[in-house]
Amino acid sequence: MNTQEAAELVKRALSEAAPGAELATLPPDADIRDVLELDSLDFLNYVQLLSDFSGCRVEEDDYPTVSTLAGGASFLATRCGAG
Repeated sequence: MNTQEAAELVKRALSEAAPGAELATLPPDADIRDVLELDSLDFLNYVQLLSDFSGCRVEEDDYPTVSTLAGGASFLATRCGAG
């Protein structure tokens, strides 16, 4: 999986976890929890969707990394590269 494919998976997971969120204007390095006002359950839902869509487990230690669009895409591209 390349970075572009990974970014699309991140956006897909976010659009399901936060329906109606305006992802087109979300800065790549912005903390999605703050910008999209995700509570802890919404964020966990996003992480689970990210795992389901990518087939790559996201551990709790990885949460800070996947909390931005750029970080999530980078995480998936490097950790799930063959995904």
